[in-house]
Amino acid sequence: MTNTPHARDITRTTLSVLFIGILITANFWVLKAFLLPFVWAVIIVVATWPVLLRIQSGMGGKRGPAVAIMTLALLALLIAPIIVAVLTILEIPDQVSALLKSLEAQGLPPLPGWVPGIPFIGAKIAKMWGELATAGREDIAARLAPHAGDIISWLADRVGGRVMMILQFLLTVIIAAILYAGGKPAAYAVRRFAHRLAGQRGDDVVVLGAKTIRGVALGVGLTAIIQSALGAIGLAVAGVPAVAVLTAVMFVLCIAQLGPALILFPAVIWLFWSDQTLWGSILLAWSIVVVALDNFLRPVLIKKGADLPLLLIFAGVIGGLVAFGIIGLFIGPVVLAVTFTLLSAWVGGAQGEIE
Repeated sequence: MTNTPHARDITRTTLSVLFIGILITANFWVLKAFLLPFVWAVIIVVATWPVLLRIQSGMGGKRGPAVAIMTLALLALLIAPIIVAVLTILEIPDQVSALLKSLEAQGLPPLPGWVPGIPFIGAKIAKMWGELATAGREDIAARLAPHAGDIISWLADRVGGRVMMILQFLLTVIIAAILYAGGKPAAYAVRRFAHRLAGQRGDDVVVLGAKTIRGVALGVGLTAIIQSALGAIGLAVAGVPAVAVLTAVMFVLCIAQLGPALILFPAVIWLFWSDQTLWGSILLAWSIVVVALDNFLRPVLIKKGADLPLLLIFAGVIGGLVAFGIIGLFIGPVVLAVTFTLLSAWVGGAQGEIE
């Protein structure tokens, strides 16, 4: 029995698809370590491409100096804060040791009068504090020493994680610099590939994805700047020390979508602890406004960058953050935007056929 041409075509097609699948899997496996930095680099380059063009125009059209300036700016924005955080963490063990020596020499300070009035936990805190205060100074240090060891061990783990993060960010900056230098041919290749797949509609989807990424970057970045500035005003007016350092940390937390609450609310607690009840209450009210601001401001700013329904943007930002973490802030809106565009075009074509 001889094989028919149709059977040979099926076999060849099956083997071709299988070979392509194996090839794609092998490439993904080899480049897996570079995948996340590459995605971040693409997002950063797409979002900041207009800034690169402005710098290049100011440099007389020279791409090299503009790429160098953008690369140094990325190093300053991404890696420098983490290095500062690592150095700060490394100083904490010495501070813990100094605190233990201070407690051993002077004992515990008196508990502020408002603490026992805290609902549910105030009485327990006051009781524990009283037990520690009545204990001997050596007894206090002996009780806290094991916890100090746990804190130092936890800090060591955090430092190791920050070092790996620095390496990831450094790789991201290197890839971003390469894309800055050759971004135009790369963008043209992506658009040509999309046009090859789906014609003009594929090209439109790529352009829409770039606009959505730029809009999300505008929303996230500008919201972080506004929240950090308002938070800094509240801290300065309330008399909280080290406002500049706290503002820098707050900006990084806002970019990471952790929000300014991790700085503002501990500052409120510190004010109450220092018996500054009035300023603590004022800063608490101000902090609630600042923390809630991103829920309204960010989607509006993203919509200015990408003309999409506000509900779609909000769902993409929140859903992407829950599903993929920080990078989902960009992936979520892009996926929903592309799906929405394709679905609208398909439904619109069907409506034209009905009419």
